[in-house]
Amino acid sequence: MKKYVFKKFTKKSGTLIPFSLNSDIPFKTKRIFLIYGNKNFTRGDHAHFKCKQFLVPIYGVMEIEIEDKHKKYKTNINYKKKKGILLKSKTWCKIRFKTNNSILMVFCDREYEYSDYIENYNQFLRIIKKK
Repeated sequence: MKKYVFKKFTKKSGTLIPFSLNSDIPFKTKRIFLIYGNKNFTRGDHAHFKCKQFLVPIYGVMEIEIEDKHKKYKTNINYKKKKGILLKSKTWCKIRFKTNNSILMVFCDREYEYSDYIENYNQFLRIIKKK
């Protein structure tokens, strides 16, 4: 997992945070989606064989549980901090919303493919333990 800090331009009238798909997102983007959630709701809870994802909090605070073959940990992302997280393939991710009306934007390097999902945690553990 790698964290990215976004550029921001602030005036009295508000803040602008630009995203260039060519330079700010760490891969060629094929798909973008939004996830809405309320406090204590959980999303994700799976991994992908091939897909990389870039998580950007649009509003609210989210706790992200991340596990790959190297480590397992939790981190919070908060829209006020203007930071995003890169998840590589074969990374288990569980998203827990810490505030109501939270919005998370996700950039993906692949189109949706049902066969790319690893939804069984024990299967995921077997996959990452293989050499």
